[in-house]
Amino acid sequence: MSTSSVQTPEFLPEPQPWWAVRGTIPPRRALVLTALGLLLPLLGWMALAGSGWVDPVFLPGPGAVLTRLASWWADGLLEDIGISTLRVLGGWALSALVALPLGLLIGSFRTLQALLEPLTDFIRYMPAVAFVPLVMVWIGIDEGAKVAVIFIGTFFQMVLMVAEDIRRVPQAQVEAAQTMGASRREVVEKVLVPSAKPALLDTLRVTMGWAWTYLVVAELVAASSGLGFAILKAQRFLQTDKIFAGIVLIGLIGLVIDQGLRWAHRRAFPYLHARH
Repeated sequence: MSTSSVQTPEFLPEPQPWWAVRGTIPPRRALVLTALGLLLPLLGWMALAGSGWVDPVFLPGPGAVLTRLASWWADGLLEDIGISTLRVLGGWALSALVALPLGLLIGSFRTLQALLEPLTDFIRYMPAVAFVPLVMVWIGIDEGAKVAVIFIGTFFQMVLMVAEDIRRVPQAQVEAAQTMGASRREVVEKVLVPSAKPALLDTLRVTMGWAWTYLVVAELVAASSGLGFAILKAQRFLQTDKIFAGIVLIGLIGLVIDQGLRWAHRRAFPYLHARH
């Protein structure tokens, strides 16, 4: 028997298990599961709305929502999207501008943690909608008031999350830097901040989602445009198809921004997303 007729076994990659704890799955399987996760709720919505069991006033079908979106497009939808996006980004960016350095200080120094964290914890449990009357008295009813409501809704949580991101940096890194003679400022700038950067970007991404959830509350303040204002106006006239359209639009815009921040995280920290 010739050696050429002997077939060497082929070493095929082991199949990836479906339920491995923190395991990876093939990209094709991930794509299929993502599509199912989006399509199944849509199909369920279509089936329930088309069954006749629920009055369309309470649950309009996807077709009615799309029709409403088409008419809304001709009635200034792009302007509503633009002004709401600017309000959310303004409140979120202002929160980040203040919360990042403050959270860095609280996470770095126990003295500031003891002084400021209990107060921040206390305030963050207060509902943002309860501040609307005060915001109107303090700031007025212009665009600044709407940005302020979004700021209040995101700032205090962001401070605590940033402080926790800084505290998660291993103490061994801090002690190693101090052993080599690093000053307090050098420890913060060259150890704590670089080590916490991936977590900080994730915190900004999560709090961006919170900022969008406060949009409708912010546009309670004497608004005459925006997606939240349109939802509140549609509620008065029982236009549930427009309410659904506004909710879906906010979700889609938030999803696009979220995926953009995820992409930025992968580009900035590729070593955290490498396949093993």
